[in-house]
Order: sequence, then C-alpha cells, then structure tokens
Amino acid sequence: MKDTQNDYVEDTAVAERELWPSVWRGFRRKCPNCGSGPMLKGYLTVRDHCPVCREELHHHRADDGPAYMTILIVGHLMAPALLTVFTMYQPEPLVLFTGFAIGTVTLSLYLLPRLKGALVAFQWARLMHGFGKASR
Repeated sequence: MKDTQNDYVEDTAVAERELWPSVWRGFRRKCPNCGSGPMLKGYLTVRDHCPVCREELHHHRADDGPAYMTILIVGHLMAPALLTVFTMYQPEPLVLFTGFAIGTVTLSLYLLPRLKGALVAFQWARLMHGFGKASR
C-alpha cells in the first residue's frame, strides 16, 4: 500500500530544485545536486550516479544538444572576429586560416563538455526524463 502523503512530500521536495545554481554546477562539470562530485567520467561520458551524493544521472538525454549549442556559440564569436581581423589587419590568408582554425578548435573543445554538463543539469533541475522520480 502506498503512502500518498509521503509521496507528496518527496515530490514537492524534489520539485524545489534551483535552476541557475544547478546549471552553473553542470557547466563546471560537477554534480547538479551536491556540486562537488564529478559529473563526467571521460571527456563527454556522463556517470550513472554521482560518486559523492549518489544522485542518479543516467536519466539524461543530452544527445546532440551540446554540439549544436557549441556550434552556435563558436560561430557567433568567431565569425565577427574573423571579419574584424580581416578588414582591419588584412593578414596573409594562411596566417588568418591557421589562427582562426586553432581558435575555433580550441574554443569548441573547451565548450563542448561544459555545455553537456549544463544541459544535463538543466534537465535535472527541471525534472525532465525521469530525474524527478524517487529512487526506491
């Protein structure tokens, strides 16, 4: 027999997750619940649970979202910078290509795991994809 009053208390306690602190913890690649355990066990692999607080993280559905966000951010930063550098300094094409290729790859590699952590934390905070279910 289910105790509906306890289920209600658990659901309301779970529903009071703060969005922006959780997303910031995820961006730092930390557990959105405790903020101290590592969320990723490799470059992009999300752990099944937090090693510190045991919060389940396997419910996430990040899929291609972090890659699309990375492309969007890097493109919007690098395109105006490329135009500005080209019009102001007119460097040699090989120098321009080399500098912006290195900058684009570096920024993409930096942002991709952080945006994945932020997206997983967003899903956790909004109780999406099974994050709101109490583990029993």
